[in-house]
Amino acid sequence: MKARHQRRVSTTLLAAAGILAGVLGAAGPAAAAPKVAGIGTAKTGGTALNMRVTPASAGKLAGTVPNGGKLSIVCQVRAETIHGTVRTTNLWDKLANNYWVADAYVARAVFPIPTCPKTSTTTPAPVVSKTWTQPVSAGLVSGFRTVTRPSHDGVDLGAARNTPIRAANGGKVIRVVCNASTNNCDVDGSRSISGCGWYVEVQHALNYVTRYCHMVRKPSVVVGQTVATGQLLGYVGTSGSSSGPHLHFEVHTGTPATHANAIDPIRFMAARGAPIA
Repeated sequence: MKARHQRRVSTTLLAAAGILAGVLGAAGPAAAAPKVAGIGTAKTGGTALNMRVTPASAGKLAGTVPNGGKLSIVCQVRAETIHGTVRTTNLWDKLANNYWVADAYVARAVFPIPTCPKTSTTTPAPVVSKTWTQPVSAGLVSGFRTVTRPSHDGVDLGAARNTPIRAANGGKVIRVVCNASTNNCDVDGSRSISGCGWYVEVQHALNYVTRYCHMVRKPSVVVGQTVATGQLLGYVGTSGSSSGPHLHFEVHTGTPATHANAIDPIRFMAARGAPIA
């Protein structure tokens, strides 16, 4: 009886050790314990940090680490550039559980981290798809998180009032919202008003989300509707916090779309064969 109890205790301890070998609270694929270069802390501003099977925002989601969770870093590779809450960098950290996180969201002391050996999973091919298209054909008037607007989570495209806004890619409409501090999006906005005005969010494959703001009137789609690439979503306006007609366009790497998972639409669309002018 005592021997059986000891076997149960040993099994429990081994399972716990497998979890702690990677990320605290998140077990990864079974493997020999790697040498850990150092410990980091997930810093996202509140949301969980995604762990992925490959070092890319398009990589398959393997799990999450809560904001403030500890990360056992083994090595790094250079891959997709991410604008994070800690830094902007193209470094991705391989964890002791064999999953990856963007170093842009990792707070850590300065310690040497070796470069990971090159394998097919550490150098993913760029995602290029002709199924993406520009939401409007218009020039850039304000960039993503500029020095003067560090909290600007998208880009502004200077399209004229009533220009059709098209879905950048096929997907499902997940939000149709009037977002204005005045609760009125059917009139022109101003800088004294806060909010995105009339806007739409579309969720795409790989959990990407695109957002289209400041529409002139209620959008042409409804929540739950499936849309194709290039399908009409609404029309350019200047509702909400806006000083003139334009499309504010955002790209996010997950749902819900937040400041923490917003990425640069210019780079994202260029990589998919639909560069924004």
